[in-house]
Amino acid sequence: MTLGREIDLLANYPKANRDTSSRAQKKTEADRLIAREFGKEFFDGDRRHGYGGFNYNEKFWTQVVADFQQYFGLNPDSKILDIGCAKGFMLYDFLKLIPGVKLTGIDISDYAIENSMPQVKPFLQVANAKSLPFESGSFDLVISINTIHNLEIDECARALKEIERVSKGASFITVDAYRNDKEKERMLAWNLTAKTIMSVNKWKKFFSENHYSGDYYWFIP
Repeated sequence: MTLGREIDLLANYPKANRDTSSRAQKKTEADRLIAREFGKEFFDGDRRHGYGGFNYNEKFWTQVVADFQQYFGLNPDSKILDIGCAKGFMLYDFLKLIPGVKLTGIDISDYAIENSMPQVKPFLQVANAKSLPFESGSFDLVISINTIHNLEIDECARALKEIERVSKGASFITVDAYRNDKEKERMLAWNLTAKTIMSVNKWKKFFSENHYSGDYYWFIP
């Protein structure tokens, strides 16, 4: 099984200016424990614990989902799974772009699903990437943006295998990574929820070892 392409399909996602040094000074392990509960505090609580308010803004995903459509050749008959869908913002933009597209989203957060966008809430459910509640080959495309790295490394391996199992062949994931010591330092300072962080080369090896054949890219603050 051959590993897919390293491709930045989030190139058109707006980039934020991040002060990682300031964030590192303010973060504590207690903050990280609260964030990893993925509850109200993570999404809509204090900025120290997560987003500091997680609301829809069309500027974030509109162009990204258009890029996905073009790259994967998506149409109204396509079945898409979003692992780590949160409140369903990306899936909502898929629905706007491709009316009738078959959508499914999962997230570990009860709070996110309960407070998801009404237009896509019927398509969302609470579930964990390490054990997907779907039959093999259920989806034309599986997407997971900055999610599976929140698992311990053995669970992350299981998630990769689950993505491979439920996909008909197309998938795309992004994970926290670094290319050098400076990027590693910034990543460790910025990270709030990830439990598995590796260098780009180690991630590629990990993907291959766990028989992942989809496309991929990195989150590097």
